[in-house]
Amino acid sequence: MSKPIYVINGPNLNLLGHREPEIYGHETLGDVERTCADLARHHQLELRFFQSNAEHELIDWIQEAREAAAGIIINPAAYSHTSIAILDALRACSFPVLEVHVSNIHQREPFRHHSHMSARADGVIVGCGTQGYELAVLRMARLLSAGR
Repeated sequence: MSKPIYVINGPNLNLLGHREPEIYGHETLGDVERTCADLARHHQLELRFFQSNAEHELIDWIQEAREAAAGIIINPAAYSHTSIAILDALRACSFPVLEVHVSNIHQREPFRHHSHMSARADGVIVGCGTQGYELAVLRMARLLSAGR
């Protein structure tokens, strides 16, 4: 694979493993990155990881990915429910986009039940804990091998 997959994480995911472990578990974002990088190598994929609490940085990375990446795996976190700007940036991408949420957003507060990003995502993985990232890597490998 000549182009990497961008794995983009939104606000507060830098606190994964420390913030509300009863909801998000004990694995850190670093743990997720290591596990996913190993899995990606097995499928001849390269991953580039990003995390920011700033909406404009997420948008900048999505726009960069349009030319530099083969696909995006994104956990927009709280921006899922509020950011039309991130959705618009994702809509400008012609490659696969997968959305991941560690918790099951449909079992949480009502304001979390709707994700704007799902309107663009080629797949949405929710409620599988940090394993959702691994599932997204596997799905991305399948999509890319099928020429999507």
